[in-house]
Amino acid sequence: MRELARWCLLRIGGAVFVLWAVATLTFFAVRLIPGDPAEALLGGPGSQTSPEALAAVRVQYGLDQSLPVQYLAQLGRLLTGDLGRSYALKVDVAPLILSQLWGTLILAICALAVAWLIAVGLVVWATRGGRVAWAIGSGIEIVAAALPSFWLATALIVLFSSWLGWLPPISTPGPIGLILPMLALAIPLAGFLGQVMREPMSAALDAPFVVSARARGEGDIGIRMRHVLRHAALPAISLSGWAFGSLISGAVVVETIFARPGLGRTLLNAVTVRDVPVVLGVVLVVALAYILMTITTDALSRIVDPRVRNA
Repeated sequence: MRELARWCLLRIGGAVFVLWAVATLTFFAVRLIPGDPAEALLGGPGSQTSPEALAAVRVQYGLDQSLPVQYLAQLGRLLTGDLGRSYALKVDVAPLILSQLWGTLILAICALAVAWLIAVGLVVWATRGGRVAWAIGSGIEIVAAALPSFWLATALIVLFSSWLGWLPPISTPGPIGLILPMLALAIPLAGFLGQVMREPMSAALDAPFVVSARARGEGDIGIRMRHVLRHAALPAISLSGWAFGSLISGAVVVETIFARPGLGRTLLNAVTVRDVPVVLGVVLVVALAYILMTITTDALSRIVDPRVRNA
């Protein structure tokens, strides 16, 4: 019980530090972009806004104060759970993010599940088929992991929309519109997961418990799926926490290409107009999702591998 409490306290402390670091880096990164934020709020450099209007906007949003004062004020609002109000959209940031969060989470979760299915199927096939299957599987994993999401998304649109006409080129409501964005994110991740599972699965096939299972008359598929896969999945489970964060980050490009509503497009639009509250809110939500997923994968590792729990 004491070790569990210590583990929880360490995770909570690490989460608080990560959220503070993310908020700090994001705030200064957005504010250090060249240009006048007040001018961006009023339509950009070509808007020909009067000096009086610029001064009024600076006072309204506290932009007339020094950068450290603005940072401390923003941090104080975040500590109270107030994400602020969008500069450009003139709406509260929290409801705006919540309205876009579900679509991005569905996309990331489905992409992670599909990536696992592809990786497990490829690794099981490669380890059963001999040297030829091993070489082909290894090549597929390397190529898949190297594919950029934006290029893959474009290729999927050309293949399945322009040539075959099977799927819509933009994301439509319902499961059909989710397929291409999901594959654009899942295929590269499947390459990474397959690479980290291949060697542990191959090593586990020579372990004594496999010999015992074969002696009990268990079939090859049962041995691989019930016993060997548990050992091979440990590195991939640890990788899934990082992978989930990368999927949400990759959604910025994929959602833009497929015109899919979500946090990615919201973040891109907010950065374009230097909408600091929206940028901070989206990045903090993404960081929180990454932290929760990392804690979940750590807990799964402790459940799957008793050695981690007893360490």
